[in-house]
Amino acid sequence: MKIGVIKEIKAQENRVAATPAGVMSFTAAGHTVYVEAGAGAGSGFSDAEYSAVGAQIINGPQDVYAQADMIYKVKEPLESEYAYLREGQILFTYLHLAPDPEQTEALMESGVTAIAYETVQLDSGFLPLLAPMSDIAGKLSIQIGASLLQKQNHGSGILLGGLPGVAPGNIVIVGGGNAGASAAKIGCGLGARVTVLDLSLERLSYLHDILPDRVTTLMSNSYTLAQSAADADLLIGAVLIPGARTPKLITEEMVKSMRPGSVIVDISIDQGGSIETIDRVTSHDNPYFVKHGVVHYSVPNIPGAVPRTSTFALSNATLPYALQIAKKGAEQAMRDNAALFRGLNVYKGKVVSKAVADAQGRGCAPAQL
Repeated sequence: MKIGVIKEIKAQENRVAATPAGVMSFTAAGHTVYVEAGAGAGSGFSDAEYSAVGAQIINGPQDVYAQADMIYKVKEPLESEYAYLREGQILFTYLHLAPDPEQTEALMESGVTAIAYETVQLDSGFLPLLAPMSDIAGKLSIQIGASLLQKQNHGSGILLGGLPGVAPGNIVIVGGGNAGASAAKIGCGLGARVTVLDLSLERLSYLHDILPDRVTTLMSNSYTLAQSAADADLLIGAVLIPGARTPKLITEEMVKSMRPGSVIVDISIDQGGSIETIDRVTSHDNPYFVKHGVVHYSVPNIPGAVPRTSTFALSNATLPYALQIAKKGAEQAMRDNAALFRGLNVYKGKVVSKAVADAQGRGCAPAQL
């Protein structure tokens, strides 16, 4: 198979889908890999490193798209890339289609086989290709929140860890999945007070067992969300429903109840966000805005801030699946691997993911492979 690795063009997105080691895995198995010139530069990989393991370096994305059977990416294609996609081509990347009907229409019109990292799901419910980036986003959310709490960033001027004789800051995490758990670990490490809210009592029991005793776990409902938000110095939105649009759990009234200079970091903005007052997607170039006196951070590609770590982690997770697709073709690979089949979002011009279809109010056509 011919695999194309593209230079990401989303704002400040410096990750790349394949490391040189990943390219070597493809070429050793007899596949051809086209790497767009400069694709790995943001993650610290030179074109020479890719060439040394058998990649063909191509100037510009158009020729890579034109030659590749599979486009192996990090983030969803942007509008300028839609015209490069073609019928029967495999697109393997993060898509986050639920809040993005325009991209969905473009993928349907192109005829690509679009497999989304974020909906590849094991029988247990685990999301193996989303988990490493969720872990990174959770950890970064605390670093970001701690920085935004500084007065020069419009924050309240609170040090999350406190000091002897000075109370620590209060972190509230809505959602106890991978991102929420990672955020809680880092928050505890800083010495902050941490509260985690989730709908699953089983998950809360697990978090209660693995996190320090000073972490409070609460069942998530309108009352506990309102009470917790009002007391938060840093509120992390870490809610995820695989493939679906994130529900708006933190209402505008809850945000209004927060102290001036408090901070909200919404990790779930990729899927539409869980904070009612976040009415825009921001970027690493201009990451936050202030509303009702509260600092809001809504960057959709948080792990892109640490691209080298993120690229290694993402490649470790996605490469085995990409190799299966390259060896067998997309259809046979999905027949043989139910987790990969669950990642299929758009196929032969139709939306085949029920979560995406429901989020966009459109029909779902189950895939016939």
